[in-house]
Amino acid sequence: MTSDITGLLHAWAQGDARALDALVPLVYDDLHRAAHFHMAREASDNTLQTTALVHEVYLRLVGTDVNWQNRAHFQAVCATLMRRILIDFARARTTQKRGGSGEHLPLDDEILVCNTPRVDLLALDDALKALAAVDERQARVVELRFFGGLEVRETAEVLHVSPETVHRDWRLAKEWLQRELA
Repeated sequence: MTSDITGLLHAWAQGDARALDALVPLVYDDLHRAAHFHMAREASDNTLQTTALVHEVYLRLVGTDVNWQNRAHFQAVCATLMRRILIDFARARTTQKRGGSGEHLPLDDEILVCNTPRVDLLALDDALKALAAVDERQARVVELRFFGGLEVRETAEVLHVSPETVHRDWRLAKEWLQRELA
């Protein structure tokens, strides 16, 4: 199936609109899984729904002109888009006239970044930007695993590194982010 997706991505990049129609059902479940991963950790008063997040990613993808490499590249782009959408949504909530106090995103034990049960998404975004200035790959590992919902193996494929490197970067990034967010 990965080769089907890669072929459809290449066809779509060449302007074949039918390829996008064929691609969507093949990647929808992965996108929905990643979106659900994030939405399950959102504050209870959050109005953004999982399906709406997936559709927003789709709408942003339609307008892109990307020379798709493969499925892993597609997943990486989607992870980045999800991060941007969630950050934009959090920023919009904090500027509401009736006063949103900021969107909080809890991190589960598997991806625990700090000792507090909830992390402000905007603070996490700022910390990730600071981490990227220090180590771009570690920041990408966090983005792909946290925002993209990718497993270690998938993250390694996207970044063209070994799973051991992803484990090491993940551990170091969590420690770095814990200090930044403390």
